[in-house]
Amino acid sequence: MTQILFPSGAEMPLNFYLAAEEFVAGMDCAGEKLFFWSVAPTVIFGRNQVMSDEVNLIWCREHGVQVFRRKSGGGCVYADHGNLMISYISPGISAEEAFGRYMELMTSSLAALGLDAVASVRNDIMVGDSKVSGNAFYSLHGSGIVHGTLLYDVDIDSMGCAITPSVEKLRSKGVASVRQRVANIRPLLGVTAAHEGVSDMESLSAWLADRLCDRSILLTDDNMQEISRLSEKYLDKAFLLGKENEK
Repeated sequence: MTQILFPSGAEMPLNFYLAAEEFVAGMDCAGEKLFFWSVAPTVIFGRNQVMSDEVNLIWCREHGVQVFRRKSGGGCVYADHGNLMISYISPGISAEEAFGRYMELMTSSLAALGLDAVASVRNDIMVGDSKVSGNAFYSLHGSGIVHGTLLYDVDIDSMGCAITPSVEKLRSKGVASVRQRVANIRPLLGVTAAHEGVSDMESLSAWLADRLCDRSILLTDDNMQEISRLSEKYLDKAFLLGKENEK
């Protein structure tokens, strides 16, 4: 698998990394590709969701939390610098096949760190009764694209304020609140992770890259400019609002 690396520099907004997935899917480079990223506090919601039903827009605006829609389905996600974001792109296979492969890779990797990680029917990765990773997938340019979260040390209180799913949706998952359903893996990691040299999110991403990838490609400045151009469509008001216009 090839790890995609970004030139060092300023942190980019979430829409840049969504566009990077599209760019990587279109690259003339065989085989699976993977890259890691993180963002300042941001909410990202699914293709078919109604933004105002899922996001506390007033709280997000007051606290400087950006809000974006993605092209994949699935639920609403809160990310900050304690959330390791993972993008996996595999050419020549369906989104479903790519998702199955990605979930196998991630659950086995977490197990190698000493966590009893299992995939749920809702596209999540669970440790015990808690969700530690949410994932979504779609197809583009003949590739399966998967993007997932890995909650390492996320501000779960802010997550609970930013995301506002309905009571019915929470009840269907058997929980009373977003806070009750999720957990960070940082306090769950023990001797095995320490032995593997995993002590923070940076070392975690390095360990995953070493485990999963056998080569890397550093994107060029021209690549970065093209990705920035692609990222602009995620700022389009009509795309962001989606079904909001129908309410």
